[in-house]
Amino acid sequence: MILKTKLNGKSFSFPDLRVLLAKANEPKSGDRFRGIAAETVTERVAAKEVLSHLTIADITENPLLPYEQDQVTRVIMDHLNTTIYNRYKSMTIGDLRNYILAHERSGDELLAISKGLTSEVIAAVTKLMSAMDLIYGASKITVTARCNTEIGKKGTLSYRCQPNHPTDDIDGLICGIMEGVSFGCGDAVLGINPVEDNPQNLARIMDALYEFMTRFELPTQICVLGHYTNQMRAVEDGAPCSMIFQSIAGTQMANDAFGVSYEGLQEAYELISKKGIARGPNLLYFETGQGSEVSLDADFGIDMMTLEARTYGFGRVHQPFMVNNVSGFIGPETIYDGKEMIRANLEDHFMGKLHGLPMGMAPCYTNHTNMDIDDQEMATVLLGVAGSNYYMGVPGSDDVMLSYQDTSFHDDATLRELLGRKPAKEFFKWLVKNGFMYEDGRLTPQGGDASWFMR
Repeated sequence: MILKTKLNGKSFSFPDLRVLLAKANEPKSGDRFRGIAAETVTERVAAKEVLSHLTIADITENPLLPYEQDQVTRVIMDHLNTTIYNRYKSMTIGDLRNYILAHERSGDELLAISKGLTSEVIAAVTKLMSAMDLIYGASKITVTARCNTEIGKKGTLSYRCQPNHPTDDIDGLICGIMEGVSFGCGDAVLGINPVEDNPQNLARIMDALYEFMTRFELPTQICVLGHYTNQMRAVEDGAPCSMIFQSIAGTQMANDAFGVSYEGLQEAYELISKKGIARGPNLLYFETGQGSEVSLDADFGIDMMTLEARTYGFGRVHQPFMVNNVSGFIGPETIYDGKEMIRANLEDHFMGKLHGLPMGMAPCYTNHTNMDIDDQEMATVLLGVAGSNYYMGVPGSDDVMLSYQDTSFHDDATLRELLGRKPAKEFFKWLVKNGFMYEDGRLTPQGGDASWFMR
C-alpha cells in the first residue's frame, strides 16, 4: 500500500491504515480527544487522497484489529461473501464511491456488492463522501424488516413510542403511550427504557405493555430495553415480549464491557423465536452510536466512525428488526456540536443501510453539549430525506428518565406530513379505523387526544 502523497507542495506520510483512516475522518471531538484526528484541513484532504487510491483488497487484508484477538473482526470476516469480494477486490475506494453514487446504480445492486465489503471498507468509502453523497447513497437503499408489523417499506416512516418514566411508574408509562399512539407513534415498537434493570421489573413492564397492546388490538410489538440476559430471564419465566434488545459496539473489548457476545445474541434469538409473542423473523433490536468505544477506553486508537461501521458488521449477521443509532447521546467528549452531530448521523445512516441494516435514527443531544433543537431538527429532516426507517417518539422531545433531547410525538407527525409518508401498513389501518388519521396519512382533529383510550 502507498500511504503517502504530496499536496500543496507539502509531503504527507501515514504510518499505517489505522492512522490514515483516522486522519481522513471528518472532525469529531472524540477523535480529537484521543489525539488521532487530522491536525489541519490540508492533512485531512491528503489522507482522503491517499485513501481514495487504496483498493478494497488493501483494506480487507489488513484488518485494524487482528482476527485472532477480536471477535468483531472474526464475525465480519467469517460472514464475508468471498465470491463477491474477489470480483471487486481490485476496485479502488475512490471508484467504489463513484459506483455507489452512479445514477443508474440501484439499491439492490448496492446491497449485493455490500456482502463482499468489510466494515472497514464501508467506513473508508464513507470518509470520501459529502453530506449530499451520504443522503443520496442511502436514499437508494430500501431495507425492510418484520416483527409483527413491517417497517422500512417505501412510502412509510415508523416510530418507536418511548415515554420513559423516572420511577418506572406503570400508570405514567401507559399515559405516555396513550398520547404517543394518538399521534400515530408506535408502529415500530412500544419500547421502554427501565430505570431498574432486573428480570422482575422488566416482566412487570412487559405485562403492562402487552395488556395495553392486546386490549386495544394494536398491531405493533413491545420491548423493555434492559440488558439482554435480564430480558431473557423474564421471557423464560413467562413474560410477554416481542423482541430482545441490546447495545452493541465495534470491538470485542467494548462488547465485553456491555456484557454481550455473538454467541449470547444467538441464544437470545433462539429463545425469543420459541417463547416470544411476535411472528418475526426479525426479533432482535440493537442500539449503537459513535463514541461508545471511546467512552469505554476500548477503541484501540481507531476513529469513531470506523468503529461504528464495525458495529454494523457485527450486528448485521443477526438480521435485527431495528437498529437505533444515537450518535450525540454520550456528550461533548465524543460529539461536540451540531455540525458534528449532523455529520455523524448522516455517516451512520448511510453505513448502516449499506450493511443491509434496517436503520432507525435518533439525532439527539444532551443538555451539556453545544447543540440545540435547530441542529436536531435539521438532522431529522435530512435523515428523513435519506430514508431512515424510523425515529423515536418522546413526549415533548425531553426524555425525563434518560435526560436527553430527541424527536417528539409532534415532530413525528410533522415529518410524515412533510415527506408524504405513512405509518406501517397494519398500524396505519388501525389509526384510520379509530379516527386518528385520514387516508392520506395526516392526523385528524382527534390526533393527539390521549383521552380516547379512557372512554
